[in-house]
Amino acid sequence: MPHAMGIALLAFFFAFPFVYSAGNYDYIMHICIVGFFYAILASSWSMLAGYAGQFSFGHMAFMGLGAYTAALFCHYFFISPEPTGICTEFALGSNYLIIKNPIGVTSTTLTQDCLAQAMEKWDGAVTVSPMPVWLGVILGTLVGGIFGLLIGLLVLPLRAAYLALFTLGFSEILRATISAEIQITRGQAGIELPGLFENGITIAGHYFGKTDKIPPYFVMFFLLLGCLAILYWLSRSRFGLFVRALREDQDAAAALGVNTTRYKILVFVITSMMAASAGAVQAHYVTIITPNNLMILQMSLVVAMAVIAGVENFVAAAIGAILIEFTLEMLRTSFNIGGIEIDMTLWRLVFFGVVLMLTLRFARNGLLVPVIDYFSRGHVAAETVVRRKQSESSEGASTAPGVQGGSS
Repeated sequence: MPHAMGIALLAFFFAFPFVYSAGNYDYIMHICIVGFFYAILASSWSMLAGYAGQFSFGHMAFMGLGAYTAALFCHYFFISPEPTGICTEFALGSNYLIIKNPIGVTSTTLTQDCLAQAMEKWDGAVTVSPMPVWLGVILGTLVGGIFGLLIGLLVLPLRAAYLALFTLGFSEILRATISAEIQITRGQAGIELPGLFENGITIAGHYFGKTDKIPPYFVMFFLLLGCLAILYWLSRSRFGLFVRALREDQDAAAALGVNTTRYKILVFVITSMMAASAGAVQAHYVTIITPNNLMILQMSLVVAMAVIAGVENFVAAAIGAILIEFTLEMLRTSFNIGGIEIDMTLWRLVFFGVVLMLTLRFARNGLLVPVIDYFSRGHVAAETVVRRKQSESSEGASTAPGVQGGSS
C-alpha cells in the first residue's frame, strides 16, 4: 500500500474519536473497537493461511485462551498487606498473594467466598488490591503461545487437512470443557472482569472514566498497529520468504535446506499469541467472557472477513474486517418493500454469506486486494515516470557541451 494512503488511514483513525460528535458516539466507538479486535484476528489468520498456507480453525480458541487466562487471573488472584488466614495465600515481600476459592454459580454468599469473609472481618481496615490488568493480558498472550507451540509440535509435522481438523476439534473441546466446568470458569454464566481502566485514567490533564470509549479505543488500535507492524516485518524478512516458500512448495523448500517444521511452528505460535492478546484485551473491554465467544460461528466470521477482503494480504484483511464489522452493524435495521417488512437483523448474515460465495467464485484474491494493487501500481508508475524524466534531463545536460563544441 502506498505510504500516502497508509498515513491517511492512520490520521483518520487517530483523529476520529476527537472529531466525531454525533449522538450515537458511544455506539460508533464501540463498533470501531470491535472492528479493531476482528482486524487483529483476520490479519493474523491471513498471515497463517494466506502467507504460510496453514488452514486453522483454532484462532477463536486461542482468543478464548487469552481471554479466560486474563479473566481467571483477575478473578481469583489479589494482593493484600495482611494474611486472610482462610484463603490460599503466599508471602510476597511485605504483602501476600491471595488466591480466592472458587464458589461456582450456585451461590455467592459470604460464607463461601473466603476473601469476602476476610474483608468483612477487617471491616475496611485492610485494602485488598486486584492484580494489574496489563499483567493478565501478558499472561493470556503467553498461554496462547504455549498452547500454539504444543499444538504445532503435535500436528504441524503432518500435512494436508490435519491442522484444520485438529484445531477444529481443539476449539470445540475447549468450548465444551469451559461450558461444563462451573466451579472455576462458571460455565455458561461466564466470568466477569474489571474494565481496562476500572478506576479511570488521566491523559494530558483530562480524566477519562471507566465507561469512556477513547482509552479502550486507542488500546485496541495500538495493539492492531503493533500486530500489523510485526506481520509486515515478518513478511519482508528472510522469515517471510521461507514461509511463502513453504506454501508454494514445501518439498522444494526442504530440499534447499529449510527447516520446514520449525518455520511452520513459528508462524503458528506468533499468530496464536496475537489472537490471545486480542482476546485478553477484548475481554477486559466488554468485562465478561463466556463460552459462546468460542463458537465455530465466530471463527467462520473471522475466516470470511479475511477471504472477502483478501486472504493473501494481511493489511487488506485488517481493513476489510473493520469495514465488514461496520457493515454488519449498520444492517441492524428493517425496511418495507411493497408492504413487506424485512428485518435485516436476521437477514444480514445471509447477505454476508452471499457476498462470501460471490467473492470465492469471481474474486478469489478478495475485494480489497485489487484496489490496493491498483493504487500501488499507480504509485510505482508515477515514480518510474519521474525517474525516467530525471535520467533524460541528466543525460541531456551531460551531452549538451559536447554538441556545442562539435558545431564550432
